[in-house]
Amino acid sequence: MQKDTQARLLISGHWMLGEEAPFETQNPATGQSNGWVASASARQVDQAVCAAWEAVNEPGWREMLPHVRAGLLRKIADGVDAEAEPLAELQMRENGKIARECKAQVASASATFRYYASVCETLCAEVTPPRGNYLSLTNYQPYGVVAAITPWNSPLTMVAQKLAPALAAGNAVVVKPSEVTPLCALALARIASEAGLPPALVNVLTGGPNIGRQLVEHRGVRMVTFTGGTQSGRAIAQAAGARLLPVSLELGGKSPHIIWDDARQDAAIEGIVDGIFESSGQSCVAGSRIFVHKAIASTFVPKLVERARTLKVGMPQESGVEMGSIASFLHRDRIEAMVVTAKNDGGTILAGGARPDSPDLAHGAFYLPTLITGLDATSKVVREEIFGPVACILEFEDEDDLVKQANDTVFGLAAGIWTEDMRRAWRVATRLEAGSVWINTYKQVAISTPFGGFKDSGIGREKGLAGMRIYQQAQGIYFGM
Repeated sequence: MQKDTQARLLISGHWMLGEEAPFETQNPATGQSNGWVASASARQVDQAVCAAWEAVNEPGWREMLPHVRAGLLRKIADGVDAEAEPLAELQMRENGKIARECKAQVASASATFRYYASVCETLCAEVTPPRGNYLSLTNYQPYGVVAAITPWNSPLTMVAQKLAPALAAGNAVVVKPSEVTPLCALALARIASEAGLPPALVNVLTGGPNIGRQLVEHRGVRMVTFTGGTQSGRAIAQAAGARLLPVSLELGGKSPHIIWDDARQDAAIEGIVDGIFESSGQSCVAGSRIFVHKAIASTFVPKLVERARTLKVGMPQESGVEMGSIASFLHRDRIEAMVVTAKNDGGTILAGGARPDSPDLAHGAFYLPTLITGLDATSKVVREEIFGPVACILEFEDEDDLVKQANDTVFGLAAGIWTEDMRRAWRVATRLEAGSVWINTYKQVAISTPFGGFKDSGIGREKGLAGMRIYQQAQGIYFGM
């Protein structure tokens, strides 16, 4: 794709060139170009928001019956299913995930639209018990125009996870995808348009971080949903706070993965591998702090190290590959810098800690699965999110010691527990400061279950019924009798 054939913005149902300089995206597994992408100007940001308001105020959308709106969401899901293979391949080219993961995320995107179609036509206004001669109802109104700022690690899933409930709730959406992975968002928007969604209900503005900032500051945006790093989330919250703008923030994590002395070790090892090395560790819930009970550390850790060393890293499309590339060369450099910091802090690299030596992978942003030991809780590598295939191994003696260590972080997104003692599992789970806790499994998610973090890991909940309500505002209505 040349500069003159760049991927275009979607504004008010029209595909158009950006008024700023286009940017080039890259396949991180090969280093080759994915093509040029348009970059929106401040004027085009305003144009998209104004068009979104016109779409929201159209009687055809504002007064559309829930089952009709649900039908449109199901048509979008049908469109995603019909293009499952090319969508999976597109995400694979954009961020280097392996084929199996990309196919699963396409299926997840489709399921998200179907779930919120069902929620849309079944979730009702609430009648509350009166305390006098009146009838009181709780009605839910859409905010109007929602700005959705999405990350690069799971672009298909993340865009669908915001777009589907926001539309189900009756809003229009202006999507600002990551400049690393903009093509997946444009593809989903095209499918939504072809499914018959009225023009301007979904607008996509590609470009740099300034577009997200302009959206948050735009007077026409009534709600912001963001998934990404905590630093960016805090900046969005500050800008939104100046306008008293409601926000949903799904941010970073430094999740503890806990292995008790009675754990089924083989299962726990596979759970750890999936928890930190799936998606090359580029997951907000990655189990990047591995806590092993001292009684089994001497036997468990060598098994885990051997599994990490034999994990197959390779080109995303190849059969049998368990881990693909990092999503960008810049991010691979950041991961390498954190591993250097770990060494300088006295850490010992038990596995990985380098790029693969295979010449077949030399042109891609690859990094080996990495396990580090010998660091204490003050180390930057133990405390800060790396967002890569790097985990620190720590030991604990008893429950109180574990809970103290596990909660000693500004983050609170997720945690995992491996034990055969269900009383202990429940007790520890309720003591952990984490929005999601997995017991004898890891990274299993359901679209029907709310998801979000404690502390610096975010505000609000996505998925489930709460995932639609965040895009609505409650309204009390009273009828005198």
